[in-house]
Amino acid sequence: MEWLDADLTKRRARHLLRTLRPVGPAGSGRVWINGREYINLSSNDYLGLAGHPGLLKESVKAAEKYGTSSSASRLMSGDLHIHHLLEERITDLVGKEKSLLFGSGYLANTGCVSAICSRKDVVFLDRLCHASIVDGVLLSGARFFRFQHNDPGHLEALLKREREKYNKALIITESLFSMDGDMAPLAEIVEAKERHDALFMLDEAHAVGIFGERGAGLAEKCGLSQEIDIIVGTFGKALGSYGAYAAASGKLIDYLINSARSFIYSTALPPCVIGASIAAIKMLTDEPFRRSVLAEKSAYFRSRLKKTGLDVRGEAQIASIIVGANDTALRLADMLQQNGIFALAVRPPTVPAGEARIRFSVTCNHSTKDLARAADVF
Repeated sequence: MEWLDADLTKRRARHLLRTLRPVGPAGSGRVWINGREYINLSSNDYLGLAGHPGLLKESVKAAEKYGTSSSASRLMSGDLHIHHLLEERITDLVGKEKSLLFGSGYLANTGCVSAICSRKDVVFLDRLCHASIVDGVLLSGARFFRFQHNDPGHLEALLKREREKYNKALIITESLFSMDGDMAPLAEIVEAKERHDALFMLDEAHAVGIFGERGAGLAEKCGLSQEIDIIVGTFGKALGSYGAYAAASGKLIDYLINSARSFIYSTALPPCVIGASIAAIKMLTDEPFRRSVLAEKSAYFRSRLKKTGLDVRGEAQIASIIVGANDTALRLADMLQQNGIFALAVRPPTVPAGEARIRFSVTCNHSTKDLARAADVF
């Protein structure tokens, strides 16, 4: 097993060795680690719903009614009424004809891309797209080209040069990018996809619950939901639950039910998770103030960080300080923890080489005092 020792030694030398550390929730945007309480700026619980009494209540009710597991895939005996109820809620929220649940955002992206595309097709994806999208493209066997980040001009040039050589063309981007916290130019991408007869798939993982009048995401905010062919979203971030969905035309969802291997060959999401997710969608209507509170706190934190003179990126609840070297990012993360702040170093391959960073996630649970304390560490 010398290859294992060599690999781990190499990762350690390059400051790229990852380890697990158990954490315990402390409530109100805090976390316990080794007996010490920290302000938690690494959680994606943006709206503070993960511990909401309404979600907890519905999760327990669903478990008591249906049991602890779906016990089979949806195409076998695991297709419960509560799954269809959640899909109806998603369809109404996103404004598409139909939706389909997946076990996670990773499974949704890999499943959709690998089902839609094959070796005679082509994919154009933003160079900073999530690993789940990249893996879906690789699984599909399609030819692919990465356009420069949030650069519709480069996308257009690639489409002009390559589109006609292939059968189907699929354009993919995230709406709110998970590491840089910036937003995709959706209107320009929609125009490009229409000019070149392409499909457009949008990953709204970090935007669902954050943007739009009803919290459906950036596509809703931009009024472009109908122009985007496939919208993927997740429940494990702002919505405080787990799982993911794809929303699209009825025919496309029917096709995914028959072709998306990550859907076909996975046990259906457990009832307790579905109950919490249904409650979370209801909270978007019942407690819309959470979005405005989050926006205000995020703007405050970004303004405090920018006063440090550091390279700060982000337009919403995600803010990153770019430091470059892996060891520098690790040292900054240690400094933050010494000051009671839990914000982790993000290194390649999660981000491009030379762009190691500290990533902060603001949530509704943070007070302005918490955010000021974190920014003042620098």
